[in-house]
Amino acid sequence: MQRLDKRLSEAGVASRRELKAILKAGRVQVNGEVVRSGERKVDETADEIRVDGVVVAAPRQVLWMLHKPAGYVTATEAPRERTVMELVPEPLRALDLKPVGRLDKDTEGLLLFTNDGKLLHDLISPRRHVWKRYYAEHEGRAGPEDQAAFAAGMPLGGGETCLPAVLYPLGPGRSLVDLREGMYHQVRRMLAARGMPVTYLRRIAFGGLELGDLPPGQGREVALETVLSPPCDIAQAGSRWVLRDGGDGL
Repeated sequence: MQRLDKRLSEAGVASRRELKAILKAGRVQVNGEVVRSGERKVDETADEIRVDGVVVAAPRQVLWMLHKPAGYVTATEAPRERTVMELVPEPLRALDLKPVGRLDKDTEGLLLFTNDGKLLHDLISPRRHVWKRYYAEHEGRAGPEDQAAFAAGMPLGGGETCLPAVLYPLGPGRSLVDLREGMYHQVRRMLAARGMPVTYLRRIAFGGLELGDLPPGQGREVALETVLSPPCDIAQAGSRWVLRDGGDGL
């Protein structure tokens, strides 16, 4: 459910200011009833909305993937900060896309946006356990004991304990991390807890989607079903990943 004026604005009928006049003039009908208040709640999947007798189509559902650069905060608005919404093309912003979860300001990589409320909920719900993969550069070198700690489910302090995760050492100061939740600064906190503070972090996969060679600051639309389509579990050896220096991953 959403406000009628917001629904009409998303559909591109008119601006919020213009909609006030359109509603006041009695030009909008919901299920055959004239509605003059933009505050009226409507269900885009069940209610028929007409303006001047013409049916207003439901907004197109979109899933958009961005290669987020460092220096942008994951928020729709943030005073005195650059937000990831600045990197979303205006035609997509008009469809009311929202970030799926968040990446820290200094973290780069795959960030999703959607206007599909159910998909958004499914992707961020702890119950779905959608896997994410990160490439990390850090101090020290990960070894078998660190892998075992990740696999056991690591306590982070403050009563928080991670679900079992997967750590793939790539050599001195480099690792891949697969996890299926999104606690605050989780990858950084997990590696720091093992004495390996992170110096660089990039998310390279989310569910069934991979960042690939998408340039920083650029994005592309992807199929809605792709991110949750099998195989969702990307935590398995054998994949190849392009790292920052152009070398191979696993």
